[in-house]
Amino acid sequence: MKAHGFVHKYGDNVDTDVIIPARYLNTASHAELAAHCMEDIDADFVKKVKKGDIIVAAKNFGCGSSREHAPIAIQASGISCVIAETFARIFYRNAINIGLPILECPEAARDIQNGDEVEIDFDNGVIQNRTNGKSYKAQPFPPFIQNIIEKGGLLNSISK
Repeated sequence: MKAHGFVHKYGDNVDTDVIIPARYLNTASHAELAAHCMEDIDADFVKKVKKGDIIVAAKNFGCGSSREHAPIAIQASGISCVIAETFARIFYRNAINIGLPILECPEAARDIQNGDEVEIDFDNGVIQNRTNGKSYKAQPFPPFIQNIIEKGGLLNSISK
């Protein structure tokens, strides 16, 4: 599995309240969640994001509450992957559960810049920055987790 897109870069401790503000949690519509994704940290995110783009962040991405709305909003906005130095554990698991690819790679998270063009090979954990020519190695998921992500989440992986 591969991803390719342009980077939207954020810092440390991007919490679930800025990924999808609590005032929008009264909807089950993925499109509605996507329409408000990141708006409290980046008001123009939904205008800029394109299908396939990638979020890169520093430490503790997805901290805060345990809501699955956060990775759903990110995925529904068109983001193909989130790369971070570290993830909050509940966000990490929720992302896998809904089929949002994520990679921990401190070097890539520090080095990749906003607007860079990035390509990811999930099978090998290779992150290629097309803008600066650098390559980074993340730990790829084991095959059973790759299967969950490829099938679009945990429920889809067990029902097919």
